[in-house]
Amino acid sequence: MSDGNAKHSGLAAKVDKKRKRQAEESNSKTEQQTKSTGNSASDGPKNKKRKDNNNKGKFDKKKGGNKGKDNKDKPKQPKEPQETKATEVKGSIDEAIGKMDGRLLADHFAQKVRRHNKEITAVELSDLSVPDSAFLDTSSFESPRNLENLPAFLKAFSPEKGAHLAKSSEEKGTPHTLVIAGAGLRAADVVRALRSFQNKESIVGKLFAKHIKLEEAKQFLDRARMGIGAGTPARISDLIDSGSLKLGELERIVIDGSYVDQKQRGIFDMKETHLPLLQLLTRPEFKDRYSAKVKGIKIMVF
Repeated sequence: MSDGNAKHSGLAAKVDKKRKRQAEESNSKTEQQTKSTGNSASDGPKNKKRKDNNNKGKFDKKKGGNKGKDNKDKPKQPKEPQETKATEVKGSIDEAIGKMDGRLLADHFAQKVRRHNKEITAVELSDLSVPDSAFLDTSSFESPRNLENLPAFLKAFSPEKGAHLAKSSEEKGTPHTLVIAGAGLRAADVVRALRSFQNKESIVGKLFAKHIKLEEAKQFLDRARMGIGAGTPARISDLIDSGSLKLGELERIVIDGSYVDQKQRGIFDMKETHLPLLQLLTRPEFKDRYSAKVKGIKIMVF
């Protein structure tokens, strides 16, 4: 009986101890939750303040952004010019072309033909060859071969220092000088550069396809006295074929050979311009007169 009571009292003690421990754990959790709630409540203004500070920072950034926009409207300080490339200093001019005499120019033309037409036969090459005697040696011209110096170039290699360059034949569409460029825009620049030779009785003609239809060009030649004509090889050939461009008084053909574009390509470097140029220069009307003493024609590479 006494052993049973002892066991019962020991079991009751264990149960009471377990209940006490559970009650303590429950009270501890309640205190932590209360403390946490209290802290969040007390931190509320701080968090709000932090949030306001963050928003203020964002607002300041926006204001700073607006200031940046305002700064864009202000004039920028000019930067120091960078060093100019050698090709730009030369004004997009291939100076080697101007130093060639007739023999070198003829060889240069032939080399370009073989380069652009690798399967060309010997007979075809002969048909497209320009003889050495066709070229007038202009290597003595020392000024840069840009358009500003084109009038001086023509005067330097014309009789009486170019006194007749501003004159024209009474027959319509009969120039004494043809200037050949690789593209219509360049030919338009050439026309502007030669305005000093233009007057009421002698017009510098536009012989290129840029914004000018073939029929319009033919009508122009049929009614205008023209001393100098500037254009592209293909359009000049078309006007010769039509009979509107007459060659009876032609004395010189000037090729815009030193000029190179932004890709460093000149009239000899592109097949689409070099082949029409050679086809023009080797026309029978020209070839028969390259070596003629009377009414001869000379090719000048500018």
